[in-house]
Formats: sequence, structure tokens, C-alpha cells
Amino acid sequence: MDFLTNRPQNVRSSHIYSTTITLKTGIPQGCVLSPFLYSIFTHDCRPVYGSNSIIKFADDTTVIGLFSHNDETAYRAEVQHLVAWCADNNLLLNTSKTKELIVDFRREKGRTHDPTHINGMAVECVSSFKFLGTHISEDLSWTTNISSLVKKAHQHLFFLNKLKKNHLSSTILVKFYRCVIESILTNCITVWYGNCSVADRNAMQREVKTAQRIIGTPLPAIEDIQKKHCLHQAHSILKDSSHPAHSQQTKEQLFPPQLSPY
Repeated sequence: MDFLTNRPQNVRSSHIYSTTITLKTGIPQGCVLSPFLYSIFTHDCRPVYGSNSIIKFADDTTVIGLFSHNDETAYRAEVQHLVAWCADNNLLLNTSKTKELIVDFRREKGRTHDPTHINGMAVECVSSFKFLGTHISEDLSWTTNISSLVKKAHQHLFFLNKLKKNHLSSTILVKFYRCVIESILTNCITVWYGNCSVADRNAMQREVKTAQRIIGTPLPAIEDIQKKHCLHQAHSILKDSSHPAHSQQTKEQLFPPQLSPY
């Protein structure tokens, strides 16, 4: 704990150093201990209404509310409770970065939703937002998310082509593809692939085929990668007795003979 107590710190710009000061509070930015201590600090930040949930990942916090019979009272009270909790614990909410997304599949159309206010500022209502790297849309489709992934992956095909023109081996090209391009296309794939449209799946597979033509070596299809990830996730659930789904599913249900990795 010595490095947390009376820790000297300065700022460097090129070869110029600022005056060193001694910090008596806080921990270094980027320290592996930071998110752990922050999670402990925010452990008591919990929903006060049964119809709401609070999802926390490090300093990202999401409030989810279920409206019944057009009653938003519990949700709005939950937001204000979170605002008060932050104030009591000397935390500032960045209202300019806070977004509100409404998922409404009712047949009744035209009903407006009054904006939510935090510290006197209205929260922007959006049709989609990026949640931990994945785009969530108000219609619960994955087109926005997949379009973003495909665009990003397509940009990296340029570098793959450059490597090919410089006569690098296919082994290195495949490693580059898997680390840089495939990792983008399959980000959180177990969450969204099963419910995405055929057009979206084809768009992703086209990027794979383009990379395959550049490298000249067969590459695994996106669908096969998704199945592999799902099996790996299911296997992890079976090994984790503390997982909520552990007691509800058996090895035989998750791994029929034709899919069993054993």
C-alpha cells in the first residue's frame, strides 16, 4: 500500500517535466487496482424499486426501468435516487454524456415521453447508443451495431492488402486477420448474432470472403465462430457453480452428442 500513500507525481511533455507534487488521495490512472476499488466503492448503489435494474461496469452505469400501465414514476424516482446517491458520495454525473433510450412496441402510437432531467439538465433521448462497445437500438435490431462492425473491419482490410503486397507469408496474414479483423466482426457475437437479419449476416460474411481472397487461405465462417463461442460460454456456465444459469441447465442439454466438445 506504500505506493498509494504520499505518492509523488509529475507531468512530462517531451523532455520537459512539471514540478513534482505529493498526492495523499486516489490511485494512479490505469492501475489494475482502480476498477476493483471503484466497484467496492459503488457496491451499495442498488435499485430501490423492483421494476428497475442498475447495471454497473467500472464507471459506466445504466438504469433500466420497466413501465407498466404508462406509469413512469418508479423509473424517474430511481434516476433521482441515483443522482442523490452520487452527490452523497462525491461523484459527478456527466449529463452531457448521459443518454436515454426508449423501447416501445405498443400498438398505441403517438404518445410522447417527457424528458428525464438530471440536475436541471434534460437527458438526450436517442434511437441507439453504444453500451460497452455494442450498439443497442430502440427497435432491438442489430443493424446499427453490425453496420458499425463491418465498416470498421472493412477499413482494416486495406492494411491486410498492404501486408499481402509486401509478400508476407499466409501464416502472418491469417494471424493479422484473426487479431485485427475477425476480432472486430465477432465482438460480443454471442449476444447479437442469433437475432440478426440475413442481410446483416451476409454483410459480415462478405468481409470474411474478401479477406480470404487476399490471403488465399480458407477462413472460418462467422456462423461457425458464433457456434464455437456459444459452446465455450455454455461450458463456462457448467463449470461455474455460482452462475445463475448453472442449476437450470445440464451438460446433456447444452452439449448434445453431435456438439459435445468432450
